[in-house]
Amino acid sequence: MTQPYYLSDQGLSEYLLFHYGKSEEVLPYPFGPRDALGYPVQSVHTLLDPARLGKDRTRRALDLGCAVGRSTFELTRWADEVIGIDASSRFIEAAHILQAEGCLPYTFQVEGQIWQDAVAEVPRDMDRSRVTFRVGDAMDPGEDIGAFDIVHMANLIDRLPDPARCLRQLPGLINPGGQLLLLSPYTWMQAYTPEEAWLGGRSIAGTPQTSLEGLHGLLDADFTLDLTLDLPFLIREHARKYQWSVAQGTRWIRR
Repeated sequence: MTQPYYLSDQGLSEYLLFHYGKSEEVLPYPFGPRDALGYPVQSVHTLLDPARLGKDRTRRALDLGCAVGRSTFELTRWADEVIGIDASSRFIEAAHILQAEGCLPYTFQVEGQIWQDAVAEVPRDMDRSRVTFRVGDAMDPGEDIGAFDIVHMANLIDRLPDPARCLRQLPGLINPGGQLLLLSPYTWMQAYTPEEAWLGGRSIAGTPQTSLEGLHGLLDADFTLDLTLDLPFLIREHARKYQWSVAQGTRWIRR
């Protein structure tokens, strides 16, 4: 039986490179979509509005679907406490090592059975003690988790069996005035999400619905859409094969 991608050696390698790879490792050519590099960092910087964060109390951030944790660490620039949750035990194991050691040696594929050595590193100016990583379910992160000023969800909703369930819990997870940073390329696949649970990309009652329209239907009662933008990202499979995608990024403010 084939091992699920997010628990496999290949998946771990590709995501460590996606999150921590140097630009010349990810894209070793003088051409290519360089504006799609550094997505885990850019997903935070382009959507977060620091001016909206309160200054008179401890700030908390939640990174749902944190993978190997680069965005989680980035959130420590604005939050005193950050929790990263992912369903992949392999990803969280790697994130724990990165938190403890600040670095993690790994290899990534060049071609066939040729692999290249690399080291994933957390920037030295980040306070890694502010972060907690957990294996968990984004649709049910636990009643004891509390409320947050920032919730970051990148490339997650189209990999959940019930994305609406995940989104319906958000009003209870985000403080009034808090920010939901949500990004997705809306790559709906029945291998991850039954078609009837897709937020968009299908006809509902005979009318085509986009994923953004689906988000409005689930979030508008408690959130205000504050920003919409397009953010490209690049995942390297090997030296001559890449996934270039464009996520739609949205910032929602909890009323």
